Amino acid sequence: MVNLVEAQKPLLHGLLKMAGIRPTTVEIEPGTSMTFWVPAETLAKPKQKKPSNKHPLKPKPVVVLIHGFAAEGIVTWQFQISALTKKYQVYVPDLLFFGGSCTSAIDRSPTFQAECLAMALSKLGVTRCTLVGFSYGGMVGFKLAELRPDLVEALVVSGSILAMTESISEAELNRMGFKSSSELLLPTSVQGLKTLLKIATYKKLWFPNCLHKDYLEVMFTNRKERSELLEALVIANQNPDIPDFPQKIHLLWGENDQIFTTEIAQQMKEKLGEKATYEGIKKAGHLVHLERPCVYNRCLKRFLASVYADGADHK
Repeated sequence: MVNLVEAQKPLLHGLLKMAGIRPTTVEIEPGTSMTFWVPAETLAKPKQKKPSNKHPLKPKPVVVLIHGFAAEGIVTWQFQISALTKKYQVYVPDLLFFGGSCTSAIDRSPTFQAECLAMALSKLGVTRCTLVGFSYGGMVGFKLAELRPDLVEALVVSGSILAMTESISEAELNRMGFKSSSELLLPTSVQGLKTLLKIATYKKLWFPNCLHKDYLEVMFTNRKERSELLEALVIANQNPDIPDFPQKIHLLWGENDQIFTTEIAQQMKEKLGEKATYEGIKKAGHLVHLERPCVYNRCLKRFLASVYADGADHK
């Protein structure tokens, strides 16, 4: 029987190729590789060109879209990619144990994810970029911005936090009625997926049970490793040090987010200091970029325009 979610992938892939991005796999080190969608020119072989008196076009700034926990990169950012490719070089990675990305290493920490992402971007020729991270991807983005300020120029975060401490994890799970992050984020049944979607969205969506079942089969692979990723997120320190980020950081939030509320976002903004800004989107939950993509894209493009308003050279 045809899996309806899997059957839609060729259409999505075709639309992405029309937008000018292509799939590739980057080997970071033996046993560790990451799958990406990258600008077609990144994969093009250099051609011999005749000397020209024309000034070369300035390269577009690079934007890296980092997905959350319930779907791979292009599914998470399907409504943002084509909206950005006209003015930006868009890179969409799959983090380790999502999509085709994998590792034989035992490290499951966000730091390891960030280090692998940095190495992969370097192999793709990216030397400076803005990160856009959603949920789990936001935590990886924060870590990468901390580790590599030379690489990360600015950061946009939606539905995420700096670090998942034991107290935050316990409080949030208790509030939502779950015993563990895996129970919430790695559903094993149609009812479990329906519950996750109900919590993650503002509008109550309806899909037939067969579509939920197909989504479970396609998007929730590598369950053991992903459970370990969730365990590695939680740190014992109840008051972790806040890094002194040199980057502009924009918190772009669904005002009805039930997982990480606007109160959490505002508290984080205060901790991050003057370089952090907050913007809320009404009638949107945790999946704000999917629920209200047009509004989200306008807000995102406005922030990106402010980052690159100086016209500096970016690679």
